[in-house]
Amino acid sequence: MKYTNKKPKKKKQVQRNFNLAILLFMSFIGFLLLDRFLELYNESFKKMNVSVNSSIGEVAKYTPMIEDELKKFGMEDHTVTVAALMMQESRGKGGDPMQASESLGLAPNSIQDPQQSIQQGVKYYQRVVDHGKKMQVDFPTVIQSYNMGIGYIDFVAKNGGKHSEELAKKFSMIQVEKSPQTYDCGGDKNNFRYPYCYGDFTYSTKVAKHMESITVSIPEDLKEGSTKRSF
Repeated sequence: MKYTNKKPKKKKQVQRNFNLAILLFMSFIGFLLLDRFLELYNESFKKMNVSVNSSIGEVAKYTPMIEDELKKFGMEDHTVTVAALMMQESRGKGGDPMQASESLGLAPNSIQDPQQSIQQGVKYYQRVVDHGKKMQVDFPTVIQSYNMGIGYIDFVAKNGGKHSEELAKKFSMIQVEKSPQTYDCGGDKNNFRYPYCYGDFTYSTKVAKHMESITVSIPEDLKEGSTKRSF
């Protein structure tokens, strides 16, 4: 009788050991899956950060040169602003990343040396900033004038001193009426600018957005609170 009583207990013990082994095995698999999930998540997160940090594209490599040029005018705190202008103009690509040729009275992309482009772009930017201060317009007007010319500052000064897309449209239309064959959006009536085909009336808004992305992406020591506040 003692022998037969122990046999069921032995079976129960074996069953418990088996269940415990299964539980431990499943837990081990669970930990492996969780670890892999976290690894993949972290890899994805890093890729996302790389994407954010790469959002300013080729412009990042020019920020030291931009800052050096601005220092000549005592305006190094405008580095982010000028980098954002470059972002809008060319994303840092081509021989004239600041699209500064026209400010010299030349055809677009006549400049084919990025350093010369930055030198001329910064020089023109300094002119519009100084003229903007003289005419007491707001900073978005100054930014818009990089696209539409210094005449836009005078126009805004006579119309309240504050930039708006409506004022930019009015100024654009004045220029279009002077030369309708030149400023016709290439004949594309589906162009978002049409019929305001002189310049881009949304330019200042776009540059402000680039400034936000750049201040997230660039190193801490290149961020300028004063420039961000200007908007």
